[in-house]
Amino acid sequence: MMKSTLLLTAALAAYAVQAPAQTAPTAATTMRAAADQIPTTKGPLTVQPITHGSVVFTWNGKTIYVDPYGGAEAYAGLAAPDVILITDIHGDHLDPKTLAGLSVGKALMVVPKAVAEKLPAEYKAQVRILSNGQKLDTLGLSVSAIPMYNLPEAADAPHPAGRGNGYLLNLGGKNVYLSGDTEDTAEMRGLKNIDVAFVCMNLPYTMDVNQAAQGVLAFKPGIVYPYHYRGQDGLSDVASFKKMVNAGNKKIDVRLRNWYPAAK
Repeated sequence: MMKSTLLLTAALAAYAVQAPAQTAPTAATTMRAAADQIPTTKGPLTVQPITHGSVVFTWNGKTIYVDPYGGAEAYAGLAAPDVILITDIHGDHLDPKTLAGLSVGKALMVVPKAVAEKLPAEYKAQVRILSNGQKLDTLGLSVSAIPMYNLPEAADAPHPAGRGNGYLLNLGGKNVYLSGDTEDTAEMRGLKNIDVAFVCMNLPYTMDVNQAAQGVLAFKPGIVYPYHYRGQDGLSDVASFKKMVNAGNKKIDVRLRNWYPAAK
């Protein structure tokens, strides 16, 4: 009996030593910005910033990954995706290494044609191509592809018109806009009834803080998150973006979150 008790005690002690290592949060999860919740007619929309242009939405029992990038560990503890949206072909949006480390087997991948052509063949059956102006209704939500491109338009621009997609989601009556890599185009300025917007600002690839602020003031989202704001010279001044937007329209809720938790 004593031998059994000693063995059990030893086993419990070994488990106690191992358990913290198995359950401890990773560096990525402890540094991740806190999630926000936005009410919709079908329950809360949870907004989880990840890094750069990547965000995870949880809504109505579904999980949506946008531009998964930065290593699979950045998504530790989050539900596997039901939908993956990819905006463009560049490595900070289409990241096969990160995809390979995630449980994406059940996910519908909504992508522009240029992305579909570069995705690994193993995902072919999961891909749905959306071109600018097209809309997809699936899993109780709608996804529309919005043009994203550089100004002035040029064939050799980092983001020529027609190649990539911004996205407009309707989730329980809330319109959520993801700019992708764009400038303040006529299509962005012409958006209507946007409840939540994610807007990029990083020179020389997209637009500067002032241009982004002017674009936001034109389409007047209820909430705006500056994201994708790491440029050639470091991080953009998102505090200045907030000041510019609220100087022009105090009703717009500018939410500053840390999209670069590992940045020094």
